[in-house]
Amino acid sequence: MTDAPQFTTITYETRDHIAEIGLNRPEVLNAINSTMLTELNLALDLAEADPEVNVILLSGHGRAFSAGFDLKESAARGTVTLAQWRQFLQVDFDLIMRFWDCPKPTVAAVQGHCLGGGFEMAMACDLTVASETALLGEPEVKFGSGVVALLLPWLTGPKMAKEIVLTGQDKLTSQRAYEIGLLNRVVPQAELIQTARTLAGAMSGAAGASVRMSKQAINRSYEMMGMRNALRQALELDIYIEANGGPEREAFNRIRREEGLKAAIAWRERRPGQTG
Repeated sequence: MTDAPQFTTITYETRDHIAEIGLNRPEVLNAINSTMLTELNLALDLAEADPEVNVILLSGHGRAFSAGFDLKESAARGTVTLAQWRQFLQVDFDLIMRFWDCPKPTVAAVQGHCLGGGFEMAMACDLTVASETALLGEPEVKFGSGVVALLLPWLTGPKMAKEIVLTGQDKLTSQRAYEIGLLNRVVPQAELIQTARTLAGAMSGAAGASVRMSKQAINRSYEMMGMRNALRQALELDIYIEANGGPEREAFNRIRREEGLKAAIAWRERRPGQTG
């Protein structure tokens, strides 16, 4: 096992030819801020360049995988132009898609909350394992935002994707996520990391070039069906959603600034028509 450079929002270590990246802001449910985003990109650079690394395993420290992109940091930006939103969201999109595009196979180990951008990172990984108590989803529409990387319909189909996205589902159980094709395994929490390591080890122990090119072959099937262009179009629509703002997000952000995230979420859940 070897240690990497010092990070502040993630951990990174290699063992048995597996690079293990851990999201490490447990006090805020591993919300992805700009520092974490930068460090994740650096960690992926390290893992991709290391000839001793065959597989990348992504997990979260504490009681959650990730609650998504940091709403506090987003709200603190204040008034943002369309061009600025395009720049911010392109960076977010590119990070998520690095796990899909990574030349080496990627595995996500999910526990607790796995929402928004965190959910999209887990979906972008080649294999995803979750604990029995994990809760997943895309809550963005509840506070006037949109989905950055709309992978969902490509993995589960349009009906389920619309149900999850258009209702702002944020309590999708791991068993239900497994049933609709979003997870490879659902296991007890105590077995989560070992199960992910076992799957990563199976890929690491196979012929490296064959594994990497087989991943490319599967991904190219989706590319040929137009996935990449569809994701770009969805990102463009999300840019306009974010730039447009709207009264719901203004209210959510005001409460978030004045009373905290828990109060803003409670306000959102009390709104008429919210079913959770």
